[in-house]
Amino acid sequence: MSIEIHNETPADVDLEAVRGVAALALEHLQIHPDVELSIQFIDTEQMSQLHVQWMDLEGPTDVMSFPMDELQPGAQAGMLGDIVICPDVAQQQAEANGHSQADEIQLLTVHGVLHLAGYDHGTAEEKQEMFGKQADILRAWFARTEPERTRLPIPTES
Repeated sequence: MSIEIHNETPADVDLEAVRGVAALALEHLQIHPDVELSIQFIDTEQMSQLHVQWMDLEGPTDVMSFPMDELQPGAQAGMLGDIVICPDVAQQQAEANGHSQADEIQLLTVHGVLHLAGYDHGTAEEKQEMFGKQADILRAWFARTEPERTRLPIPTES
């Protein structure tokens, strides 16, 4: 599996943790191990531009996903797509939700991978399925990396 990560911001992002949680999400979703994934950390200005360009919404957002080959679970290798995350928005959300920026970035990474795999939260049923998978992956991640942890950054909204 090839996970390419670039941080174009001054934010101190644990890129190995991001790589690890993304790999776990791909494994959990049974995405072919030879897929390619790109994760990029960008500033609020760049994120605002993408948000307007692709969603016709003003202002920055936390995470955006851009699927490439629309790979499904069990599919062969290919380019899964790109995820862009804004650490500044992640920091604001982390503060509002009482956890660290690192936790929020890991949550957003999983959220982005789920979108690339075809999950969405446009309806109540879709949201329940997507957020359930997101919670399962985050529980598995923190059980692996911080087994003593009792509180996880698992939101009901995103």
